[in-house]
Amino acid sequence: MGAYAAPLRDMRFVIEDVVGLDRVAGLPGLEGTDGGLIEQILAEAGKLAGGVIGPLNEIGDRQGARLENGVVRTPDGFADAYRQFVEGGWNGAPFEEEWGGMGLPWLVATALQEMWQGANLAFGLCPLLTQAAIDALREVGTEEQKRLYLPKLVSGEWTGTMNLTEPQAGTDLGAIRTKAEKLPDGSYRLRGQKIFITYGDHDYTDNIIHLVLARSPDDIAGTKGLSLYIVPKFLVNPDGSLGARNDAKPLSLEHKLGIHASPTCVMAYGEDDGAVAYLVGEENRGIEYMFIMMNNARLAVGLQGLAIAERAYQQAADYARNRVQGRAIQGSPGPVSIIRHPDIRRMLLTMKAQIEAMRGLVYDVAAAIDVADRHPDAGERKRAQARVDLLIPVAKAWCTDAAVEICSTAVQVHGGMGCIEETGAAQHYRDARITPIYEGANGVQALDLVGRKVARDGGEAMRAFLADVDATLAALGDGGPALASLRDRLSAGRDALGRATDWVVATMPNDPAAAASPSALFLELFGLVAGGWLMARSALAAGTTLAAGADGDARWMEAKLVTARHYADHLLSQAPGLLSAIEAGGDTVMALADDQF
Repeated sequence: MGAYAAPLRDMRFVIEDVVGLDRVAGLPGLEGTDGGLIEQILAEAGKLAGGVIGPLNEIGDRQGARLENGVVRTPDGFADAYRQFVEGGWNGAPFEEEWGGMGLPWLVATALQEMWQGANLAFGLCPLLTQAAIDALREVGTEEQKRLYLPKLVSGEWTGTMNLTEPQAGTDLGAIRTKAEKLPDGSYRLRGQKIFITYGDHDYTDNIIHLVLARSPDDIAGTKGLSLYIVPKFLVNPDGSLGARNDAKPLSLEHKLGIHASPTCVMAYGEDDGAVAYLVGEENRGIEYMFIMMNNARLAVGLQGLAIAERAYQQAADYARNRVQGRAIQGSPGPVSIIRHPDIRRMLLTMKAQIEAMRGLVYDVAAAIDVADRHPDAGERKRAQARVDLLIPVAKAWCTDAAVEICSTAVQVHGGMGCIEETGAAQHYRDARITPIYEGANGVQALDLVGRKVARDGGEAMRAFLADVDATLAALGDGGPALASLRDRLSAGRDALGRATDWVVATMPNDPAAAASPSALFLELFGLVAGGWLMARSALAAGTTLAAGADGDARWMEAKLVTARHYADHLLSQAPGLLSAIEAGGDTVMALADDQF
């Protein structure tokens, strides 16, 4: 398996020149953020990712996590790597200094997360879930809960989990049976079983804080009767020290297609005396609180798609440069590296273009989160939050679908060697395949997009997005041949997305099945256009740098322009073709009887 090198130059370019570091650096609490500091932080993180976490990726795939006498053991080296991760303070990057965090912008913390996920997806899942748990407790935990749990969670000394799924309750959370019983002292006892619990048990830390969705004592039916509870692996005393072991334990580990080093647990709560639990927020608002975690995790999973795609691309490009096979169509008469063959170049450049668009999109959402959290003007905060809500399902679904495609293409670049496990290309594909499924399957993201994020507000948030695309189109102007194709393709895609939005808004109230049936196509169209918008901003930034005299950066910036044009010609060009399928609605989708499939 090829080594992982964090794409530091591209990360800095997106942060500083595409998304714009100045967009967040002036926000309250982030005034000390500057390019020099960011460069140092990214460089140090890159050393840990490439030198410590990355080399464990193949080991973790081969060994996997294992359950021994009721205790989960992670593969060789993982616990030590996690210790170094915690010692560096990396877990607390985006969180307040009040709780021991670094207080960095989410924009910068997102680049750090890309490194952990790109180096080792199975390793990166642990801090991903801890981060989501921190977010929920910051927003709705009591002051006492924050005091007890946040410092250790922010530092990474303890980790967090998210417990939703049960054998009979997947996407339909209203079918959850895990039940809470309230005791006179105000605590609760939980009894039930959860499945697919990522890092439900491990050997990294001495405590794990489970956030568990369970049925409230009043037993109201459906999702309205669910509450959110803290269930520590070890009870925590008032002074913060650890008490007795709680009645929560792993029953088994799932044997998965990929991410073998990540322990996916079947968890039992309350098999003996009942698992001691503490209510988060108010009873019967569990779904609302869980969505705080889920939205955080959904963006992080979209980031995972970007990260694993980058890892697969790096390996494929390295293989193509070094694998000698065949003769060039033009030029050298002798055997050449396969990177000289047109179809290999097409595959690599398409991968590169998709990844750069994905990075722009994910980082742009992260910057919007900073604005929504910190801007002093309430109106600006509201507008930024609307943009975050609109784009999170796109970032999650479009980036993870693209990741599976990119990792498959990486196998193709390797040829027959891509199907041999020793090369590592197959592992990236296997690891990536879960990302379109967990934290809300991509079909659910598409339904959420058309139903809640587009139709519900009459397309208002989408029109605000399209206005920003229009501003970028105006900036492209008469940019000459280098930008002409990008301008024309983005304009056509923008018009298709606008028409598709109008169709969804008009159709959903009277025929929701028709509007929902092409929702995945609508999301794909949105992703292509959003990616094109970010690639246009990338091209504009590169063109400005070249015009100013890029010196040693000239070839790198020229590659940006070529990559943006390739995205326009080979990917964004597909956008208008999706419109007719969207407008066809669900006539064929809903036409067959169940027994005709």
